[in-house]
Amino acid sequence: MYAIIRTGGRQFKVEPGDVIDVDRLRGEGEVFFSPLLIVDDKGKVFSRRDQLKDAKVVAKIVGASAGPKVDIFKYKAKSGYRRRQGHRQRYTTIEVTAIQSPVTAAKAAAPAAAAQPAAEAAVEKPAAETIETAVAQRAAERAAKTTTAAKKTTAKKPATAAKKPAAKKPAAKKPAAKTTTAAKKTTAKKTTTAAKKPASKKPATAAKKTTTKKKASTSKPSSSKKTPKKEG
Repeated sequence: MYAIIRTGGRQFKVEPGDVIDVDRLRGEGEVFFSPLLIVDDKGKVFSRRDQLKDAKVVAKIVGASAGPKVDIFKYKAKSGYRRRQGHRQRYTTIEVTAIQSPVTAAKAAAPAAAAQPAAEAAVEKPAAETIETAVAQRAAERAAKTTTAAKKTTAKKPATAAKKPAAKKPAAKKPAAKTTTAAKKTTAKKTTTAAKKPASKKPATAAKKTTTKKKASTSKPSSSKKTPKKEG
């Protein structure tokens, strides 16, 4: 049995137990390759994608190595251009341990597929129980919250009802006091203004007129008496 694998842009023909050098691979332990072609011990060839989807080549990393040194030299004539460089390719040494053909992969997957439903059923039962218990706990918590909320609302309603009329009584008295004081002020102003106007203006003008008339009447006869005319 052998297989054709691809890694690092190259293809390799491998058999179980082969040790080969491939381009550097990062990692440790086992590595897996998807085969391009498998030929079993009976000479049957598997090359289609649907046949090779479950097949694989298993190998383990043995070590690392480096290839021979390569000298790189560049130059251009009549310009003084010279460049020198060296390179050593890094390789990883792997050992092929097994080749799983599509037939062996199907045989290995059959018991695993049969055991999987039983394991899932065993795992699902406690999960279902835990879900049911969680749902029951949430329902109980919600019921407790609703009862406490109802109690709080019933306790708050009578307190608010008792506070409302107490707040309304002083609010009703304040506007009444304001209206009475405003009415008193307007009446007092009107009476004082009405009393001041006739008392101050009318008697003063009458007295002034009489005094001026009297003075004028008294002054005229005195002037005629003081200057008598002489005859002859």
